[in-house]
Amino acid sequence: MNYAKQKRLSKFALLGLICFSFAITPFSEARPPLPEPSLQKIKTHTSLKPKEIRDITERAIKTFKTPGMAIGIVKDGKIKFAEGFGHRNLRSMQSVDADTLFRIASTSKAFTSAALAILVDEGVLGWDSKVKNILPDFSMYDEWVSKEFTIRDLLTHRSGLGPGAGDLMLWPEPAGFNRREIIHNLRYLKPVYGFRDRYAYDNLLYIVAGEVVAKASGTSWEDFVQTKIINKLEMPCFAGEIERKSMTNIAIPYGFIDESLEPITRNQISGKTSAMQAAGGIVCNINGMNKWMLALLNDGQAPNGQQIFSQARLSEMWSPITILPIAKTEMEFDATYLKAYALGWRIEDMHGYKIISHTGTLSGFQSYLVLVPELNLGIVILNNGSNYGARNSVMQSILKSYLGQKKYDWVEYYHQAQLAAAQKAQNKTKQEMQKGSGKMSLPLSAYVGTYKDNWFGLIDIKETDKGLRFSSRKSIHIKGDIELFGDNTMIARWDNRGFGADAFLYFQVSENKVIGLTMQLVDEDADFSFDFHDLDFTKVQ
Repeated sequence: MNYAKQKRLSKFALLGLICFSFAITPFSEARPPLPEPSLQKIKTHTSLKPKEIRDITERAIKTFKTPGMAIGIVKDGKIKFAEGFGHRNLRSMQSVDADTLFRIASTSKAFTSAALAILVDEGVLGWDSKVKNILPDFSMYDEWVSKEFTIRDLLTHRSGLGPGAGDLMLWPEPAGFNRREIIHNLRYLKPVYGFRDRYAYDNLLYIVAGEVVAKASGTSWEDFVQTKIINKLEMPCFAGEIERKSMTNIAIPYGFIDESLEPITRNQISGKTSAMQAAGGIVCNINGMNKWMLALLNDGQAPNGQQIFSQARLSEMWSPITILPIAKTEMEFDATYLKAYALGWRIEDMHGYKIISHTGTLSGFQSYLVLVPELNLGIVILNNGSNYGARNSVMQSILKSYLGQKKYDWVEYYHQAQLAAAQKAQNKTKQEMQKGSGKMSLPLSAYVGTYKDNWFGLIDIKETDKGLRFSSRKSIHIKGDIELFGDNTMIARWDNRGFGADAFLYFQVSENKVIGLTMQLVDEDADFSFDFHDLDFTKVQ
């Protein structure tokens, strides 16, 4: 592996850890000072009053330009809070309430883990069952790894693949790949780490886990999760298709496109299923998520008395497996000394308490769920914006109050941290290579043609009146005009400016003929799910 690519991957790994860690703690001198932590458990916990929660949430929505948010809190087996704030639709100005449906993104992963836990309870399979014995077409790049890969490995982000490897088969939706194709194409993704060596966030293997559920149960992942979990919990939520009559109260996803808050149409709740359901496709509301938390805090038993999975399986799902790094600020401020990924959950200690959590991030939708079993406490936040400051500041405010910490202005903390980061980005000369000479080594006609990557399929580069144009045959949203850079290098500027993921095109030339193409994100801080660096095209026409 060359140094540039190795450096690139290390930055992706760091970004993934930052995006999915429990407490995002930006390192900036401009942030307000944090209060001194309490390193001992507090016997008397003074939680925020409902009015305080409302005031903080309204400030967070305004500060981080988030259209709407819903918050749920359960404590000691009872629902303590279930309210909506802001708007689910900015055009109609309809309000968010506890029944408003959101896509919960990666907090769906816990449902996939729970589905497998049910099958373990039933004796159908075990956590260490070999995936290939259930799905014979499953193969990773390495033959030995393929044979040794277990269900536990599917859930714990330690496959050896780089962060977000192959995510272009899932996003931007519709990406055009079905689950069978995704599983088949895993064999073409080259590992960048050793098997079970380290954490690197992965979505594709949760798709595989969903198909393990389907094969082992004899039904689809959607039907299994809906009937065995969601319906038993009497959650007004959906693992798969949604009838039109149930789509009267849905949140529209929003994000900033060219500094304007716009709907992210590709991620809207359509009522249809997609290939990525098991990794991040569940649609739910706060009333439903409160019932989910009540069951989790009651050893897998629903409020109506139905047992979803056993306490033994729950303990296994919450046992740390893949070690995560701990930031210095987390140790100093939260007294955190263990941080790990379990089976669909993140685990860490904070002020002496075991914290179970997961976030979900999809352009226009965000979620955040935290459980503190020792306090019999669950907190969940859903919103239809794209700024993490909203969910993080509200979660920190509520959680820290229950953990006995001093009141602190987390909205201002994240606001100042983001202002500092924006200033740093503005001052930074991002990719000085963006301004090239525009002089190419060969005539433009030499670059025109069809190119094939083993897992992404075919893309076309065509010449138009305005210049060259890039388009994927599978992923219909990956299309855009090509800007000449120079020295057999160009830049693809995607039509959808909301991606924030323009890419360098590096053409491989032999004997004055173009024979291939590789790609790299222009902005090194862009979403790692745009894994253009994993592509290796050969010119076929």
